[in-house]
Amino acid sequence: MKIDYDYIWTDKKRTLFGLPLSFTRYILTEKKFITRTGFFTVQEEEFDLYKVYDKKLVLTMGQRMFGCGTVIIYVRNNDIPVTEVKSITAPREFMKLLDEYIEKARDQYNIRGRDLYGTPMPHDHHDGDFFMDNNE
Repeated sequence: MKIDYDYIWTDKKRTLFGLPLSFTRYILTEKKFITRTGFFTVQEEEFDLYKVYDKKLVLTMGQRMFGCGTVIIYVRNNDIPVTEVKSITAPREFMKLLDEYIEKARDQYNIRGRDLYGTPMPHDHHDGDFFMDNNE
């Protein structure tokens, strides 16, 4: 399938033995991150890079054996607050590239990371915030 974006980076979700035998493709452009899934019916989810406020790298034993990893991206977006970029090659290099373009997008919109904090998203939680008081 032809990709019709000016992309900075692209990769496919890897399966067993780190092979790209999947119908999930990840695309990084200068301003957006896009996840394209499907074969007969193609769906795309995207978010603006300036809305990213956190990310996490997960390296399972199997992924490490084949040079792959998963990057979890947390976004200030009600539709897709968490995006998992599963089993990609060179995940640390991807995170470095992602950081670079997040900063460029924030500079363009004059936004700093602190501007994204405020209203909690569904996955935001802190230990002790959700305890029940039995006296109520």
